Amino acid sequence: MLASLLDYARCFAQGLVRREERALLAASLAGVRSPAVPDAPARRAALSGAIDWLCRAQDQGREGGIGSYHLADGWGAPYPETTGYIIPTWLEAARRLERPELRERARRAGEWLLGIQRADGGWQGGRVDQDRPSVVFNTAQIVRGMLALHADGGEDRFAAAAVRAGVWVLSVQEADGAWRTHNFLGAGRVYDTYVDAPLLALWKHTGDMRFRTAAERNLAWVLGRQQANGWFADADNTLRHNDRPITHTIAYTMDGLIACGEELQNERWIAAARRPADALLAIFLRDGRLNGRYDAAWRGSEAAIVTGCAQTAIVWSRLQAVTGDARYAEGVQRMVAWLVGVQAKSARGPADVHGAVPGSYPVWGRYEKFAFPNWATKYFADALLCGEGHFAR
Repeated sequence: MLASLLDYARCFAQGLVRREERALLAASLAGVRSPAVPDAPARRAALSGAIDWLCRAQDQGREGGIGSYHLADGWGAPYPETTGYIIPTWLEAARRLERPELRERARRAGEWLLGIQRADGGWQGGRVDQDRPSVVFNTAQIVRGMLALHADGGEDRFAAAAVRAGVWVLSVQEADGAWRTHNFLGAGRVYDTYVDAPLLALWKHTGDMRFRTAAERNLAWVLGRQQANGWFADADNTLRHNDRPITHTIAYTMDGLIACGEELQNERWIAAARRPADALLAIFLRDGRLNGRYDAAWRGSEAAIVTGCAQTAIVWSRLQAVTGDARYAEGVQRMVAWLVGVQAKSARGPADVHGAVPGSYPVWGRYEKFAFPNWATKYFADALLCGEGHFAR
């Protein structure tokens, strides 16, 4: 409690002194304790609030791109990567919420992404104002959006952009199956299973076996980085803390493995995802929470990463659908209840964060400190959709 109070006091050094900000910080200090499982109307209201916030985030951007909000700095420039994988969320929400205007928002996002695709076929890393080189992981997430738009409206230009991007991803894969030179910090990462899934989607779309071969080569490399207890080496998004990766990237890894296992009808990849998913489920059902990082013995540290918690709920949803194991359903219910509680805390803060969820909880946690990254709310919306048996790909 003392550490939380000290962190709370440090918030004021960031200039977070407005009444709404103080109310949000106080609500975060109180935490979300023993939340009730929301009923269907409550889940629907939470989903609508999250989608509304993503719409507001797009309205703050440039020509359709989606940025994030920081309590001290306000709205930031759009992220091409996350704009790309928000597109499938909007399209699924358009169907489930009967909101056809979301399809137009998804299309606007796609138009913006088409306009900034690089000459090599890839898309840049980071925010659009950072003007970074093309990055494999980020590019693959935009492929998800391009293929979703093609499936929704049948426009070939979206599919053509996705194929061109996929060909670039193939061209920079290394001999052992990893991607390094054209990835963040120039390092191979196991969460590129989240690249493999879009490559398999391109294989299905084109019939080009090169996409499947590249995905399978990377999957084999990833399995070589897994311990017997399910933990993965090279799973963090930094080099500094690779001994205790964040749940955000652990969940990317698990989700990619499940998607590939389903697409290839190969139990091997799903089994590889189940081991870490089961380890995290046991921790969550025992403690009622997940930390932000986990080391090779599944010892947790740091504040909860809301993005990773939502993604883990999605992983459990997908495993429940594949296996029928009721433990996963219990984990999903309890995690969604906690996430809805975190969203409710946002309503205590400035209007710009209503409906969103923060990067960390409490909001002063180390991951995306004091921020409401658009990908956190995207995965929160996806977790709510998964809880109803619908998956945004």
